Amino acid sequence: MKLVRWILGRLILILDFIFTPRSKKRAPEQQAALDAATSSLKLYQFKACPFCVKVRRAAKREGIKLATRDAKGDEQYRQELLEQGGKIKVPCLRIEQQDKVTWMYESNDIIAYLKELEQAA
Repeated sequence: MKLVRWILGRLILILDFIFTPRSKKRAPEQQAALDAATSSLKLYQFKACPFCVKVRRAAKREGIKLATRDAKGDEQYRQELLEQGGKIKVPCLRIEQQDKVTWMYESNDIIAYLKELEQAA
């Protein structure tokens, strides 16, 4: 089972690389405003997780630069996800606003939130 999961993970990564979407083109000042609005976002993810790939592709399509944190390969990020987010489940978007931190777990919710940010910027 571990071998099958490893093979499928590599297949997902290869297909993601081959079919990477193009980012939206914006005026430099619009892109700078979007980058500023999303600079406090962190995506906790596993590289080969299909739902994480879905979120990364949606962010790329919208032209949103997300800082990613590999919760599978880095024990520190995994521990942060467990202690601060409450569970080890990916994808998880860490949203920092003023002094408040929110953890968003569902891929469809994350994509909807990113689209709202893109439209507001």
